[in-house]
Amino acid sequence: MKMVQNLKCSSLCRKFSCRRSVAVALSISLLFLYCEVIAYYIVIRQCSWPELSVNRGGAANATHEVEPLRMMLLTDTHLLGPRTGHWFDKLRREWQMYSAFQAAVSIHKPDAVTFLGDIFDEGQFSTDLEFKRYMNRFHDLFYVPEGTQILAAVGNHDVGFHYRMLTHFTERFRTEFNTSSVEMAVLKGSIFVLINSKAMHGDGCNLCLEADYKLDQISKILQCAQDQRINAAQCKNRRNLPYYSRPILLQHFPLYRPSDDACTEPDAAPPAVKQEKFREKWECLSKFATRKLLQELKPRAVFSGHTHHGCLVIHENNIPEWTLPSFSWRNKNNPSFALATFTPTNFSVSKCYMPKESTVMCTYLLGTVICFVGWYIVCPRASRSFHKYS
Repeated sequence: MKMVQNLKCSSLCRKFSCRRSVAVALSISLLFLYCEVIAYYIVIRQCSWPELSVNRGGAANATHEVEPLRMMLLTDTHLLGPRTGHWFDKLRREWQMYSAFQAAVSIHKPDAVTFLGDIFDEGQFSTDLEFKRYMNRFHDLFYVPEGTQILAAVGNHDVGFHYRMLTHFTERFRTEFNTSSVEMAVLKGSIFVLINSKAMHGDGCNLCLEADYKLDQISKILQCAQDQRINAAQCKNRRNLPYYSRPILLQHFPLYRPSDDACTEPDAAPPAVKQEKFREKWECLSKFATRKLLQELKPRAVFSGHTHHGCLVIHENNIPEWTLPSFSWRNKNNPSFALATFTPTNFSVSKCYMPKESTVMCTYLLGTVICFVGWYIVCPRASRSFHKYS
């Protein structure tokens, strides 16, 4: 009889242990699925495209309405390279960005996606083979459906700061992203000008001279479109625009500002960081370059990155500049991206905040505790039987 009881006890223990293991494993798997996939869809689904309201000084001579352009803007993804960063850190950050980006694209279906620089963390050190691998990862992580336009401004981590920027590095970035020191793109009637911030130093370097020339050409194209009374001979050999619309300026460095002290966005820099003074040509453009861009292009809005923190600044002539925070949780506990709606005569911008790293970690911790404790609550009979026969 005692042997039979021992056999029953052993069988029950194994059955109980197996059920417990399966239940705990299933619970942990569901927790992982929620934190690493579902949470992004739940949070990002709460965002929406901003509605257009009053005219914001876009076009001076547009004669017809066009379909609004919906653009997603993000910056400073800093894809890690082979030299810095732990492999697990690289794996986790890239998975987070992949989940968030694909959730945003599948939910909001933007017409265009703009990367405001520092796509790569080690672009300025990469060999051609490493850069090719970088590009393959970029296309895997930030895949967009066919027909979705991608715009990219170059960042200092992509090609290096001005003092160490090699022509070969800028050329390969230009080839891959079809952009140059200064580039103009027209999407659904809205004009965008992409700037290589490192080409705005004005010190006579080859890239700076190219940027000055292209900036002058784009300025004249805009003048020809704005004022039809300009001598036709001056405009006949220039790119023809159907009508004039004040451009949107896209770049990596922010326009000149003393610091982030005036920034009040929810994703702004911590108080201690806000007090740090910006150095011209390092944390922001110089006063000279800022004045040059504002005077020659007369943009209606500016978007930038680089600081890893959010900020909204109003420049002269009521020109707003949105500095977006890093899209990577490696640089920001509460990263975000922008959703913007553009027409030639109007625009509207909203921020989309992604799950906080601290919230995800707390969810993991709390969920794990609940998984282990909850099983005994859900299966009290099995627990009591186990203790009875043991």
